[in-house]
Amino acid sequence: MLQYTGGTTGVPKGAMLTHANLSANIEQMRCVFEKAQPGDERMLCVLPFFHVFAMTVGQNLSIILGAEMVLQPRFELKELLEVIGRKKVTLFPGVPTIYTAINNSPLTADYDLSSINLCLSGGAPLPVEVKESFEKLTGCILAEGYGLTETSPVAAVNPLDSSRRAGSIGRLVPGTRARFVSIEDRTTEVGKGEKGELLLHGPQVMKGYWKREDATADSLTADGYLHTGDVGYQDDDGFIYLVDRIKDLILCSGYNVYPRVIEEAIYLNEAVDEAIVI
Repeated sequence: MLQYTGGTTGVPKGAMLTHANLSANIEQMRCVFEKAQPGDERMLCVLPFFHVFAMTVGQNLSIILGAEMVLQPRFELKELLEVIGRKKVTLFPGVPTIYTAINNSPLTADYDLSSINLCLSGGAPLPVEVKESFEKLTGCILAEGYGLTETSPVAAVNPLDSSRRAGSIGRLVPGTRARFVSIEDRTTEVGKGEKGELLLHGPQVMKGYWKREDATADSLTADGYLHTGDVGYQDDDGFIYLVDRIKDLILCSGYNVYPRVIEEAIYLNEAVDEAIVI
């Protein structure tokens, strides 16, 4: 499959995802969702299937679990709340903006969302405030995951239980390895707990970019590790924390300033619903 990705700059590149990449990532997801009951789950599918996150966690995971797919052609808040209550949705993959909209809407109090058991957030960093508010509102587990188009896409997920950690993208999914390297030379490994660029290796990592040998060589190392372009570190328990994209780094008076750190601080103000730092 050619899954196109361009980020915010440049001409989109076709990530070559093999059948082995896609099937491996689904088996990894089945391990993550080990508490899901095959044949008994109802998956809310509001994210578009042409996006790699929705394709894997919404469509393909539903198929392997034998879950009913509750399809929503677009995100309309009132319709979404109504269908969750009516269809008794149990699984709800989404993006932070959707969870934020549910948190902040006066309509939410009129609907029963208690059927939801597990939610997986992807596509963008999940603010701690949004996560905690949604869990308090629904009583479900909202875990942040992480991935890229080039990793089919899921590479790390927070445990779907009480051991999950706010602000972390969680632990690597089964069969995946990581290392952190210097932002300056992109080669030298940094020490445990030190910030560096995250590199990933696993059965879900793409074959390369379609007809873009230059971009492939720049992204994949000789031993098959993928440069993610994300800066972070891993703690002693295996939890990974990302601070931001390398390209988003702000150099201010000699300090490295990461937008996400500032955003998390702004979210501490109860008067703020959403924030973005550029």
